Amino acid sequence: MLKCLAGFVVLSTGMCVGQTFIGSDMAAGPTSEPKKPIIFDLSAIDKTADPCVDFYQYACGNWLKKNPIPADQSRWGRFNELAERNNYLLYEELKAAADAPKTPLEKKYGDYFAACMNVDLADELGAKPVEPVMKTIASLEDKKQLSAMVAELQNKYAVGTFFQLGVQQDQKDSSSQIVNAGQGGLTLPDRSYYIDESPRSQKLREQYVEHVTKMFVLSGDSPERAAEEGKSVMSIETALAKGAIDRVELRDPAKRYHIMTLAELQALSPDYNWNAYVKGIKIGEFKTLNVATPTFFTAMNAEIDLASVDSIKSYLRWHALRLAAPALSKPFVDENFNFFSATLNGQKEQTPRWKRCTRATDQALGEAVGQDWVKQNFPPDAKANMDKLVAALERALGQDIQQLPWMSDATKAEAKTKLDAIRNKIGYPENWRDYSPLVVKRDDPLGNMERSAEFERRRNYSKLGKPVNEKEWGMTPPTVNAYYSPPNNDINFPAGILQPPFFDNSMDPAVNFGGIGVVIGHEMTHGFDDQGSKYDPKGNVKQWFTAEDLAKFKERTDCEAKEYDGFKVAEGQNLNGKLTLGENTADNGGIRIAFQALQEVLAKGQPSAEPGYVNGKKDDYTPTQRFFITFGQVWCQNQTEQNARVLAKTDPHSTGEWRTKGTVQNFDEFGKAFGCKVGQPMMPVNSCRVW
Repeated sequence: MLKCLAGFVVLSTGMCVGQTFIGSDMAAGPTSEPKKPIIFDLSAIDKTADPCVDFYQYACGNWLKKNPIPADQSRWGRFNELAERNNYLLYEELKAAADAPKTPLEKKYGDYFAACMNVDLADELGAKPVEPVMKTIASLEDKKQLSAMVAELQNKYAVGTFFQLGVQQDQKDSSSQIVNAGQGGLTLPDRSYYIDESPRSQKLREQYVEHVTKMFVLSGDSPERAAEEGKSVMSIETALAKGAIDRVELRDPAKRYHIMTLAELQALSPDYNWNAYVKGIKIGEFKTLNVATPTFFTAMNAEIDLASVDSIKSYLRWHALRLAAPALSKPFVDENFNFFSATLNGQKEQTPRWKRCTRATDQALGEAVGQDWVKQNFPPDAKANMDKLVAALERALGQDIQQLPWMSDATKAEAKTKLDAIRNKIGYPENWRDYSPLVVKRDDPLGNMERSAEFERRRNYSKLGKPVNEKEWGMTPPTVNAYYSPPNNDINFPAGILQPPFFDNSMDPAVNFGGIGVVIGHEMTHGFDDQGSKYDPKGNVKQWFTAEDLAKFKERTDCEAKEYDGFKVAEGQNLNGKLTLGENTADNGGIRIAFQALQEVLAKGQPSAEPGYVNGKKDDYTPTQRFFITFGQVWCQNQTEQNARVLAKTDPHSTGEWRTKGTVQNFDEFGKAFGCKVGQPMMPVNSCRVW
């Protein structure tokens, strides 16, 4: 489980043997290099807005006007600005490797990218790449064969269905790695899409069945058969959705931890042969596993018992087709875009192929590509500067813990012990992943996707029963994001985020603490949010609060959950305060400790409280105002209404507007910095505070 700063989407598509870039999509690369984002952008500020009434509009108003959502995006913010630039630099690296590789590693990721970019080959092959998996599924004659079939689909074709299974750290013993089985098998973003009876949800379900039907027709089925298959897919997925556990419930570690023997799991789902499945996936021997969602497997069994063999085959065929679609010919790619990007998220145009293939290659071979990317884009002093900032934030969080008025000395001592145990990982891994077992072919885009997925699955399965690799990373170096891992009790900052608009070594401390400083504080606070606080310093789920302090803690987190429940993102759609509680707590705690760390620097006289300079222009803001403006501008963001609705149901992060406004209205130092009066929107009479 990773506690990320922001979500991000990775797509994949589909090139030919021994050729350099040819064909329409090859010629249509980027037209220019994206501009480098800047930190503390004076031109973004809307001075017609009152910061005490709407600080988001004040900090971002002009940026929002100047930066409409690009046609190939469903949302556009400061994270996207930097990600686009990183993606462009990565593209340049991949293109050079595809044209003239200098090392075996460059040839491997260059060939992966080249295969993905070969639109001519994809169009020539049409649906042929999925014929082998479709033939395999067609051989299913009896439900008793289903478990072996599911295993074969995973192993040979990377097709996941019905549920998820892999190796994870044992939440009661983080030094151990055990098998974990949990709910899965759905296509729509969340179980609520299948069971919500609102007119909007009903319409989306109709559009989904239409989409599935069109995809089956493209694969060669008659319209009549395709329509029946679409209904079968919806029927099975709806049953799985009804048996699935809500996202909010799954945030509680206790509700996703049920150690069982394989025989006990078999008793939950007697119509599914677990022994045959485990043997088929070749995961190795184990005596027990964690069944995260037992009731789901009971529901899965009931649906397998109820559905016909033909319906189950339609369901399997759909998941194979859905996975392969981005790597197939243009009609498949277009129809896939029409539903998942245009209908669901309001995106107007398909993302250019060079962007999709760059992201897909980073996803498949991220630590191969990343080795060369960091050499060019992450200077040594960047890591040294981050080390200093992290140390300053650690001191500030330690002070914050000691000053908490609601926490007892006993719990404070436990919190300090956990803080001292947090490990910091900055920039990129110490040891790079070995991709030598992965076979990449320049003329097999879908096969590359399948083999990459199988490589990762084998890598995951190989962890069973072995010591935890504490130096492993869950993000690639160019990623514009950061995360905290509760089982490892570590914070991770990829090289991709350690640049403007988050960090600029030429700027004053107020700006950098308002940018990357708050990001660092956010990730540290995740160790003490409503989820992270359930883990001890070693990453084990263990209660270290006193009973009285736990009650006070819950009272404060309930305040935040209720507060964010009231924030509207679209007509009739508010945030889910319980779903976003961990991220909101991290935002609110992160800004406090970053501000405290800044005060320590300012107290030493570096710099004084004189106006600062940005790109040679003098501004009239104090350091504390510059701190808050930088923080606000990190979250400048435009998004489609459709995307806002999807994320409100699925994303544990609040939208940029409410990450800004919700945080500052809970921090009285903001009101002091801008001369706000108690009772104004950004300085309410009553506010929430956890850390």
